[in-house]
This record gives sequence, structure tokens and C-alpha cells, in this order.
Amino acid sequence: MPARLSFLDLDAGFEYFQKHGVALPEQTLAALKGDCDGALFGAVSSPSHKVAGYSSPIVGLRKKMDLYANVRPVISGAAATASGEKRAIDMLIIRENTECLYIKEEELHEGADGKYAIAKRRISEFASRRAGEMAFSMALQRDRMRQQVVASERTWKGRPKVTIVHKSNVLSVTDGLWRETVRGVYAGNAEYREGVDIEEQLVDSMVYRMFREPEAFDVVVAPNMYGDIISDGAAALVGSLGLVPSANVGDSFVVGEPVHGSAPDIAGKNIANPIAAIRSAAMLLERTGYASAALAIYRAVDKVLEAGQTKTPDLGGRSTTSEVTEAVCRLL
Repeated sequence: MPARLSFLDLDAGFEYFQKHGVALPEQTLAALKGDCDGALFGAVSSPSHKVAGYSSPIVGLRKKMDLYANVRPVISGAAATASGEKRAIDMLIIRENTECLYIKEEELHEGADGKYAIAKRRISEFASRRAGEMAFSMALQRDRMRQQVVASERTWKGRPKVTIVHKSNVLSVTDGLWRETVRGVYAGNAEYREGVDIEEQLVDSMVYRMFREPEAFDVVVAPNMYGDIISDGAAALVGSLGLVPSANVGDSFVVGEPVHGSAPDIAGKNIANPIAAIRSAAMLLERTGYASAALAIYRAVDKVLEAGQTKTPDLGGRSTTSEVTEAVCRLL
């Protein structure tokens, strides 16, 4: 590790809301902005129904810290595809994090034929451009990290590639603006044009192709809702949400976040899969200047999974959370 790290525990979540009436306290935000270079967001519970005054702390964190891209790697040395074949996957999904239908502007109306609902969708050049920049820059960054690994051990062996996901054949205005803006990022940057290949995929065919040939994708960039659906679906390719990390990324701050929920049914049993959290911590290191340390963690996790001897119950094993963590640490 090139530097000693210090840690600060901060409060957020529904349990805190039940005690104090707020899910994301101002003192947590102040500490993140003033004392921290990045954060690791733990799995927290949220109510399954509307609770007056409650709003998601991670959604609030994304807005308050301007974390405009959700970055989700989907990695497996031997994932089973829809056809049952085992194929290696090294895919990164970049999800625009601030717009689309998730601006949550919905209306309920009464009409002659009964109730009807309207949801507004926002796509802007500003947000689309930032997501596109993130996708192309991370495609090049991933390539630089791959160069540190011998060619025979790399999962993705081709040139960096970005796949733009949209549905502009139907949503010609909103998705049309998204598509044109992301392509404009590529067209306006010589480094991207020379170092990265580009392709497009309609969102419905993207889902089909992802399950048929996931090894065909390197970096995928999508509007908020498409990215949410694609990334959760991609988790099925690698066997468990307990393996899938993510990072909420802005220009000056990053929050690592395991994709899985809090799993209250197994709380305190020491059987939750720690891999998603460990990989999320590695993503945090990667984005804060410790790429070599992050690579070491990624490779240690991959070796534990490839060996197949230390697995939590969600992967068909009998190991505890602590045993999997210790197995990874022994390889660092």
C-alpha cells in the first residue's frame, strides 16, 4: 500500500432515521466534504413502503456530492451464459446517475376512463456529456491497468471499446439527445478516437446480447434507468449480487457501494458474501490514486473465486464472511 489510510465512521440509513428523523444527517455530509477523500457506503435497509419524511440516503448522497456516474464492474473468470456455456467476462457498466425517469417527477390524474399517471423524463447535454467522458476515460484507464497484467491472464484481450445504449428509434428526442451527445464526446477528443472503439446497442437487444455473449462488451454507458436494469441483470451472469461492486463517481469525490441490499434475514450470522464490499473498496482506491493497490485486491479476489474452496452460502459454499475475507487478505 503506497500510503497509510485513516477511516471515519459516519451515520446514514433508515435505522438512523427512525431515531433522529433524518436518513442523511448534515454532519455526515459535512464530514465527507471536509474530512474525506472518498467513502465506502455500507448496505443499509430501506422501507418497502412510503414513510413520511424518509428519502433514500444514497440517492441524497449522489445529489449532494454530485456523484453523476454509477460505475459497476461485472467480472467473472467463468460465467455461465444463457446457452449454458462458461465464458470469461470483464465488463464495466457506466450508468448516468442524476437524470432520466429517476428525477421522480410523477403526476396522478383522473380522466374519463379512470386514473392515469404521467412520469417526466429528463435527459440533458450536460449530464450525458459527463457520462460519456467517464465512459471513454475509464475505457483507457482499464486498458492501462490491463497492461500491468501478462497478456495470457487478461480477460479482455482487444482494444478498449465503449458501447452506447439507447432506444432512440422510439424515444427520438430524449434518447436521441443522449446518443448524439455521447458520440460528440468521442468525436471531439483525438485520444478517444485513436485509443477506443465505439459501437451502439438498442437497450432491448443489449439485454439479449449481454446474456448470449457477455464477453463481447468492455465498457457500456447508458442513461440512468437502462443502466440500473442492465447492471442488476448482469449480476446474474456472475452468480450472485454478493460479487458485484459499484462506485458512485463525481469529479472530486467517489463513494464505493456494494450492489446488494442489507439482507436482514442473515444479519449477524457471519455468512454474507463480503466480495462485493471488498471490490467496492478496491474501486474506491482505484479512483483516489491507488491503482496498484486496487489491482492487487482485484487479483486476490479473482484467485479466491477461481480456487473455489472458500465460498459463502450464496455461491453454494459453507464458508463464513470472515473466512472469505481472510482468504483474500492472505493473498495481498
